[in-house]
Amino acid sequence: MNTAVRRGARLGTGLAMGGSTAVVELAFSLLAGTALLLVHAWPRGRRAVMRPVAAGARRLVDLERHRLRTMLGERVSASYEPDRALLYLATRWALGLFGVVVLLAAVVGVGYGTFFVYAWAITDLKNPDELALGTFGGLFLLFLTSRGFFEVAALEGKLARYFLGPSQQEELERRIEQLAVSRAGVVDVVHDERRRIERDLHDGVQQGLVALGMLLGRARRSSDARHADELLRQAHEQAGQVLNELREVAWRVYPTVLDEAGLRVALETVAERSPMPVRLRCWLGSEPPKAAATVAYFVVSESVTNAVKHSGATSIDVRVEEDTRMLRIRVTDDGKGGADAAGSGLFGLARRVEALDGLLRVDSPHGGPTTITAEIPCE
Repeated sequence: MNTAVRRGARLGTGLAMGGSTAVVELAFSLLAGTALLLVHAWPRGRRAVMRPVAAGARRLVDLERHRLRTMLGERVSASYEPDRALLYLATRWALGLFGVVVLLAAVVGVGYGTFFVYAWAITDLKNPDELALGTFGGLFLLFLTSRGFFEVAALEGKLARYFLGPSQQEELERRIEQLAVSRAGVVDVVHDERRRIERDLHDGVQQGLVALGMLLGRARRSSDARHADELLRQAHEQAGQVLNELREVAWRVYPTVLDEAGLRVALETVAERSPMPVRLRCWLGSEPPKAAATVAYFVVSESVTNAVKHSGATSIDVRVEEDTRMLRIRVTDDGKGGADAAGSGLFGLARRVEALDGLLRVDSPHGGPTTITAEIPCE
């Protein structure tokens, strides 16, 4: 329920922003169309006018692309022709204003649908039948506009893709290239994970087992009972340390709690195991698909580990939000910043996310803070 409300609020905000940009786009389309019409028969003048017009159109289209991506969850290609951008702006303003109409209808629906709550304060309620009819009509209008939010948002995405592309052929070519890169990236990530596991076993578990064997051997050869008991006690402690190290290696390979209890509990375990305070806020309407949940877990786990080891931070904030289409993750620490997105750890995370058609961004200016955000499709 909370996820649906948040998504509806985000869509409503996106449509309101689209309405304000529609006014600017209408004015821009009228001015650009008039200017181009005046120099239509003059090639040199047309080229001179087209340069600032194309630059202005690109700024407006990039603003729309950002709004579509952040508020409506629609992704549009950044490769488009200036003529197509002008056509998009010349038609989108009507849809933007229609979105404002839908928002206003929703406000009216809320007003009438909740009129019975405050009607006693502004009227004497002589006509309860009209009050009931108005309340029913308001709730019905609210229901229609709630569906209208999603339909207008879908139309916004379709209109942008129609004018700005990519075409179906270009999309197929891009997808093939992306899959080839993702496949190579996944292979590299698997090899890196194998090398890391081998290093952890060799430098940690194996050395611990060697030390354990030496303690047991010394205890067997000792003729002093008290000394042998002391060596056995040390061997017992060493066995516990080796077991803990082995559990850590197994946990980093794949946490069984993810299968047993789900993503929320797995992330809570990451927060509890961290030596640094971790504030976890997790809004999951339902359990994400297993592949998305696994990648989300490793994004949070590796980000927290990197912050603990390298950032010099004192606290970490983790936000996880899921709706029907996207799993959004944000990990922020108050450390010194300067994290390298091309480093092996973050680069491996980016490959994991990209393998699911997701996106990972690292914002880490010198002096901090460091923010790692990931968007993982759940469909």
